[in-house]
Amino acid sequence: MKRKRPQPKVAQPDWTGGQEPGRRPTIRDVARVAGVAVSTVSYVVNGTGQVSAETRLRVTSAIHALSYEPNLLARNLKAGRAASIGLIAPDLENPYFVAVAAGAQEVAQSRDMLLVLCTTQASPHWESYYSHVLRARRVDGLIFLSGSGVLTPSVMDLIHKDSVVLVDERLPAPGLPSVTATNRRGARGIADHVLEHGHRRIGIIGGPSSLWTAQQRMTGYREALASRGIDPDTVPVATGDYQQPSGYEAARLLLDRPAEARPTALLCANDLMAIGAMLYCRDQGLRVPQDISICGFDNIPLAALIEPGLTSVDQCGRSLGRSACRLLLRLIAPHDQQDTDPIETDQPTRLVVRSSVGPPQP
Repeated sequence: MKRKRPQPKVAQPDWTGGQEPGRRPTIRDVARVAGVAVSTVSYVVNGTGQVSAETRLRVTSAIHALSYEPNLLARNLKAGRAASIGLIAPDLENPYFVAVAAGAQEVAQSRDMLLVLCTTQASPHWESYYSHVLRARRVDGLIFLSGSGVLTPSVMDLIHKDSVVLVDERLPAPGLPSVTATNRRGARGIADHVLEHGHRRIGIIGGPSSLWTAQQRMTGYREALASRGIDPDTVPVATGDYQQPSGYEAARLLLDRPAEARPTALLCANDLMAIGAMLYCRDQGLRVPQDISICGFDNIPLAALIEPGLTSVDQCGRSLGRSACRLLLRLIAPHDQQDTDPIETDQPTRLVVRSSVGPPQP
């Protein structure tokens, strides 16, 4: 009887990556097993960059075989909890804050992280309370949209002991990372647009004076007025709280006067207050823009849907939320190579012209 020749052994890939038993695999282990660069593994995990089908298959096979998870998630799973970050926002009635939260959620979800959302009604009490609660629950970091501009002891404690990123705000805390829009430049641009239509009797509906965004927008308005020979100190100003009812009340204060003395245009520090001002004008029989021009700031979706369409400044809240979350994750896990996209911490604004601004009546 003829004996069968022994078949040559085929070398199988070492799916352990040469790691010790019990140690969680890293992105470098995946790269070593797949025979590729660490950046290639990052491209496959994030769905970015150009990777051939064969290389992608090798990387995904290594990921599954090693049960690889991102560094941040692995660290938290070892502690027996899900990776999580907090987001504190003034409210969800303002579509701008919703856009920021959606952008942050988009990035957090792509990294298998839980986003814990808390709203404060712009109250220092609730900002302090949720800062304490989130720290007690051991979130890995915090995205903070201040509605008060106040640094309470609990907020300061969180800043000193955890990773915190501000969105479109600056607080008097040295070295606190932030992602902002060019509010001052955007405000000056939209004020210039109104002045170019021939308006000289201007009224301003400003935001809360304690907030950096409101201060920046006011500075931009004043710069535009001064450049056209208008003394900013002579321009009537009413302050709102970035909510629609306050815009209605501010418009009443500025426009409740004889036609020859009232402003022919209102510069509003956000869209919700601008819409409130438009509602007041409608109730008083004033046509926009025939009798009075109105513009806003934020370019929320409703600005394009109302009639007339609201001229505004787009600062892309969703993009700010994405950048803030990516920056926070890099602060939390600086050696995690998954996200290599550049982060723009001072994002440009854009004037969006619609039909709410026109020339003043003779």
